[in-house]
Formats: sequence, structure tokens, C-alpha cells
Amino acid sequence: MKKRLSNMTIAAIPASVPRYDRAGITPGIVHLGVGAFHRAHQAAYFDACLADGETDWGIVGVSLRSPDTRDALAPQDGLYTLAIRDSAGEQLQVVGSIQSLLVAPEDPGAVLAALTDPRIRIVTLTITEKAYLRAADGTLDKGHADIAHDLANPEKPKTAHGFLTEALARRRAAGTPPFTVLCCDNLPANGATLHRLLIEFAKLRDVHGDAGLARHIAAEVAFPSSMVDRIVPATTDADRARVTGELGIEDAWPVMTEPFSQWVIEDRFPTGRPAWERFGVTMVEDVGPFEDMKLRLLNGAHSGIAYLGLLSGHATVDRAFGDPAIRQFADRLWAEAIPTLPQDAGLDTAAYTAELAERFSNTALAHRTAQIANDGSQKLPQRIVASSLARLEDGALPEHLSLVVAAWIAACAARGSTLPESHFTDPLDAPLKEVFQKALPTREMAASVFDLAGFAKGHAERETLIDFVAAHLVHLNQGGPKLAFAALGIGNELPRLAE
Repeated sequence: MKKRLSNMTIAAIPASVPRYDRAGITPGIVHLGVGAFHRAHQAAYFDACLADGETDWGIVGVSLRSPDTRDALAPQDGLYTLAIRDSAGEQLQVVGSIQSLLVAPEDPGAVLAALTDPRIRIVTLTITEKAYLRAADGTLDKGHADIAHDLANPEKPKTAHGFLTEALARRRAAGTPPFTVLCCDNLPANGATLHRLLIEFAKLRDVHGDAGLARHIAAEVAFPSSMVDRIVPATTDADRARVTGELGIEDAWPVMTEPFSQWVIEDRFPTGRPAWERFGVTMVEDVGPFEDMKLRLLNGAHSGIAYLGLLSGHATVDRAFGDPAIRQFADRLWAEAIPTLPQDAGLDTAAYTAELAERFSNTALAHRTAQIANDGSQKLPQRIVASSLARLEDGALPEHLSLVVAAWIAACAARGSTLPESHFTDPLDAPLKEVFQKALPTREMAASVFDLAGFAKGHAERETLIDFVAAHLVHLNQGGPKLAFAALGIGNELPRLAE
């Protein structure tokens, strides 16, 4: 049996390893949601800061649900391998910025103790869109069972809202300055969105006797917005075996990623921050244009490639993007989405989409379409629906954008028949299944799904967008993506349908 990656074994391995004294690091960050993306992205940036001598920015990682990451990394002293892969090869880097790992359901008190530590100045989050517990209209889902639990049991929270609010309340009571809350999830205006949700939650706490907490969060706590970008496919057993073989020691949970990495952050940190700009982070006054470009061009195309790829039998992004019809579709999707972006923000969309095409073609990543397909009801509003509505408002047509929504619906409905039952998941799976079982006329079914997901709620162009989605669904149901593409004139070998 091979030795395990740890502080005792890193000196002998053939990879880039931390050259700083890990014992001399002090914590400055608590991160909620220690998944693969965090370890490939933010943790790698903090690792660079530590290597540069900023030793007061170690990470306390918190898993809000599963102990899997803690169980894998605790025996490794928090160390793990970042495998940076492209079609030309692979580079291995051992990351040492995570000092300790906590599992919230096991010991919420330990998490609150970490969050109230005066040395902690920033709390970062990658908890995925669904963990923000928003209702269909974007407000806090006040009826969610976990929200009710956290209001009744503030000392034993389950949600990010509960942990952050209780920690800020305790810091206020102790006279400790509040930490800065840095959201790194794909939410529109993510800092402002989390700020609003936390104030909503704190107002409910105020009703329960914590008067002034919402006002304190509104006035005293900074919530800068940020935009993150790096493709991080799920780690497979084959990945573990390969990395372990190359290192000569066992790594229970390496992370796979691409060479490209981007982080754009609104520069608003009252209690200090690392010198991120030295390591490629872009510090700006307004993240909005960068966020919109990423959501609508990268994430929007990713969703389209995922759902159309699944329906076409493609298991990975590079294979789907290598399909000439899907490749042409992506170009047309970008052509529709680009005019909806700010035109005066200096965005180089031509260079950006060219870079995206190269990234999507990376054969080394094996980024599974089913992984990207998860949680579409939470992702599509900002990735696709917003730009579709913007085009309609401008008198233009969202012909290709709307196909992504239709492909999501078709892929959800295909599970259990042409796709495996649990191939991907969505928070709305149960009510979606009920809608599909009713065998409604296509247009009525599409409208029911829009109602469930809250797509375009209250928007003047909602019915028009549903019409587009329903028309695509007819094609997808009758002849799959090939017929849907043909209706758009995609593919020289595909006859265009009569208008």
C-alpha cells in the first residue's frame, strides 16, 4: 500500500508543492462549500498568496452537508493535488492553503466558533445556486424547512444564511468587526443578491427578538460581488489512480481542471484582503459586465451543449462541441447573446468566444454533460432566460437561446426512457415529473414548466418566449436535436424546414 499524501510525505513527490511553512499559517478565511471548484479556484489563489509571504490567509473549510471532503483530506493534512490538464498534457500542483476542515451537520458549534474568530476577515462561498434557498420570485424561500429550523435554532443552523447571520450577531455582541462576505457562486449580482437574502433572513430573526440585526448587516457588512471561471470536471477513480501513480503516494481526492482561470472581484474589503492582483485576480469597481459575459456566453453555451449533447448521445463537452451541428449552434447562440451585453464596458467578446471554443475542445478534461446538466431550473434564468428576454425587448428573436430551455425540458422528460433515471438532478424534479405525467399539449406543458421554475415571471414577453420554447419542443419530441437544428437551418446536410 502506498503512503498517503501529507505534510510528512510531500517533500519526496515529483510535483509542485507548498514551499512555505504550513505550521506558521494563521486562518483569515472561512470558506463555505469545500467542493472541487473551490479547491481548483479560490484555494489555488490563496495558496499563491501564502507562498508570497501573506501567511495570515489560511482557509478553514466548511462542508455544509457531506463529510466526504473532510474524510478524504483530513488524513492528508488538508493537502490535495490540482491536476491542470489540456490536450498537450498535465501538470500536478499540491495545494496547501486549506488548514482545517469542518462538517457543519456534525458540529455546528465548531463552525460558528470559526466564523466568530477575530482573525477571520473574509467568508467566501461556493454552495451552488440552489443552496441560497430562493423562491421563484428571487426572494428568500421563507417556507423552506431549513429556514424555519434556523430561525427556531439559531445556535445550531443548517443553512449558509443561518451560519452567517448567527456569526455576525455574535461578532456584533462581542465588539468584533464583521467579516466581509464574498459570494463566488453563479448568481446575478451575487454580492448584492446574498446581501438582500441575508437581510431578509435577519429581519425574520429580528421578529424573534434580535432587534437591529438586519439593520446592522445592511449598514456594516460588505458583500462585494465577484465572477469566477474555471472548468472543473468531477474527479473519477481513474483520475485518482493516475495521479497516485504519478506522485508515487496516494491522494484520495485530487481535483482536475484546465489551465484557464479567472476571478474578477469588486474591491470592497473594509477589514483587509490578500494582494490577489499579484496572482491574476482582476480587482474592479463593477463586476457586472464581466459577470454578464461569463453567464451568457460561457455558462449559457455550457448549458446548451450539455442538454443538446445529452439528447444527441454525447457524454462529454469536447465530444458534444465536436459535433458540427452543436458547434454551429454554439456560434449562433453567442451571436444572439452578445448584443444583450453592455456595449460600453470594453468587453472583447470575439476574443472571449474564441477562447471558449478552445476550452470546450479540450479533450483532456472529459467534462461530463450530465454534470453540467444538474440544477437547470436554478441556472437557466441568468444564463439563458435573461438574454432571451433582452432580445425580445429589443425586437430581436431568441431562436437559439430558447432552444436551450426546450432542450432542458426535453432532457428532464427523457430521464427514465432514453436517458438514465438519475442521470442528472434538479430541485424541481418531483413537480416536473408530475407535469410530464399529465401528457399535456406541448404549449401548455411548456407554460406549466415556466410556472414551476418562475421563468420570466411577470415579464411582458413571457408568453412569446413560451411560444418559442414550445415550438422547439415539438421538433425535439418529433425528431430530436437533428430536427430542431434543421428547423434553424443548422448543418449543410440538414434540410431547412418550411417556414
